[in-house]
Amino acid sequence: MKVIGVIPARYSSSRFEGKVLADILGKPMLEHVYEKAKQALILDEVIIACDDERVAAAAEGFGAKVVFTAKAHLSGTDRIVEVINPLEVKVIVNIQGDEPLIHPTMIDAVARTLLDDPTVSMTTIMKKIEDPKEIEDPHVVKVITDRNNFALYFSRAGIPHHAQYSDVTQPVYYKHIGLYGYTKDFLFIYKNLPPSALEKTERLEQLRVLEYGYKIKVIETKYDTIGVDTPQDLERVKEYLQRGKN
Repeated sequence: MKVIGVIPARYSSSRFEGKVLADILGKPMLEHVYEKAKQALILDEVIIACDDERVAAAAEGFGAKVVFTAKAHLSGTDRIVEVINPLEVKVIVNIQGDEPLIHPTMIDAVARTLLDDPTVSMTTIMKKIEDPKEIEDPHVVKVITDRNNFALYFSRAGIPHHAQYSDVTQPVYYKHIGLYGYTKDFLFIYKNLPPSALEKTERLEQLRVLEYGYKIKVIETKYDTIGVDTPQDLERVKEYLQRGKN
């Protein structure tokens, strides 16, 4: 296989217990994510990595391939490494189990970049922010990039800061969407890097990559998502999908 998608699906969540099984218009959220992943053109296989029998039963119920992983993992990255360790695969896409609005073209984009450019080892997605309220919202992660679209920094703060005395026009802000692609070799490098100071400060695992001097290619998309961290987020997703049905 060249490319696989792995959906880490942990039942426990400090802010929203069992959210991956939360009902969205008659289906668990995880099923919505899985269906979007299956629509991607580039994936040879999609695997759900879980640590709870309830999640495994639900995933098997809608026909997904499930790998049961250790409960002790501290992150989705660790869970993915356990899944892909025995597999012959070139590129892995980490598809978050709480992103029911993820668009299949995002998955294709992060994987295709890795396949086409051997100098790139990790990729992710950004979307231009259109709602000004999101700029200062700490639940919306922002990203700034260099001229070649490699990440300079990720933050929960509104970056870049627009100083009042600045003579430049209003900056463009980009939301980071938590979809990642990695080469298999780099995923093991990443997994073995100790947690970094910036990562702990911002509570953003991807900052570990930048702080240790590695690069992340960031691909712009026109599609937005709503990551589900709270019951309120879940209601927003339901409203969005319901509008699409009307």
